[in-house]
Amino acid sequence: MLPESSKRKITLRLSLLALMALAAAALFMTLGARGNWGFVLPFRGAKLAGLVLVAVAIALATVVFQTITRNRILTPAIMGFDALYALIQTVLVFTLGAVRVSGFDPRIMFAVELVMMLGFAALLYRWLFGGAARSLHLLLLVGIIFGTFFRAIAGLFQRLIDPGEFLVLQDRLFASFNGIDETLLSTAALIIVASVAVLWRMLPVLDVLALGREHAIALGVPQDRMVAIALILVTILVAVSTALVGPVSFFGLLVANLAYLILPSARHAVILPGAALIAMICLIGGQVILERVLSYGGVLAVVIEFIGGIVFLVLVIRGAAR
Repeated sequence: MLPESSKRKITLRLSLLALMALAAAALFMTLGARGNWGFVLPFRGAKLAGLVLVAVAIALATVVFQTITRNRILTPAIMGFDALYALIQTVLVFTLGAVRVSGFDPRIMFAVELVMMLGFAALLYRWLFGGAARSLHLLLLVGIIFGTFFRAIAGLFQRLIDPGEFLVLQDRLFASFNGIDETLLSTAALIIVASVAVLWRMLPVLDVLALGREHAIALGVPQDRMVAIALILVTILVAVSTALVGPVSFFGLLVANLAYLILPSARHAVILPGAALIAMICLIGGQVILERVLSYGGVLAVVIEFIGGIVFLVLVIRGAAR
């Protein structure tokens, strides 16, 4: 049990994070707004909803994945999900053409990406986490190998694609927080809310899984089944965020480790909401700075990936030093 002073500190910090997220959302909706508010508010509201969904999905997926692997430098992207997304887009453009792919119903594209990522995860995690406990180094190695394999195939097809279609493909391969498709918001929201509801019921189980396989089994948790459920939820959340904005490799790593640093607790009832709020602050606040201060003079995804990559290197170096 945490002492009362620690509980008050955690509550205060969560409240401050919530206020900062609300302030960022208010600035996003109102700063620089001119003209008809009946048009401005719905337009910005749809973009804000997309940013919130992506922030929640990436933050929760990363924290849960790190809990299962018991390593704070891993993200689902390391397991090859971003490379698989690039391969899907490349194969579609190569076989069907950029014009036909661009004309697809976004909901069909979303379903295709979701099904393929779930299928890949089911095959990979069934072997990695089924039966006897596997080495964490093996998990990382297999993820890197699959990612390299997917990128090699995608690279081969990209060299054969017409240059004009390759330009269209490039635009689809980079994360864009400005071009969130509003037709996907309701579907994505339903899936994310359902996943969050399941994760919320699993909070005590996640706390036990963080102790390790042996401790979880000793405490009566059906470890293999709970890990499989958690991994399915992680894959769904990653697929949803990727379908909305594209692959973002290091953003989850950044917000998850900020949550661990700011909130002195190992309970997922604290870390998960904290990571989600930090992700909202970073995405919404970053978008406000990009749009209202820099007048679209930069790319938010590039900044996030740059900072997240530095955080990853720092964590690796600190781990090696220990």
